[in-house]
Amino acid sequence: MLLTTPARGSSHPLNVIAPEIRLPDKVVLTEVDLASRWGMSPKTLQRWRTEGSGPHYLKLGKRVSYPLKAVIAFEIGAQHISTSKKVII
Repeated sequence: MLLTTPARGSSHPLNVIAPEIRLPDKVVLTEVDLASRWGMSPKTLQRWRTEGSGPHYLKLGKRVSYPLKAVIAFEIGAQHISTSKKVII
């Protein structure tokens, strides 16, 4: 926490400045961003949305975006220990 010197006429002896909250650069990914992240075609993501088999997504008007938290949750759920066993969390 940063402390500043008192301002003239201030009723408080010290003004407290709250630290900045740092959010990730992108909290949502576009279809192209996610396809690039996973090394696949955007068409695959479009098909998954139709089938309901991909990560959760937002659709605002015509714009489709994927919340980063939903992408990470989907990635965690897709982890495997071997070809026959998924990771149990």
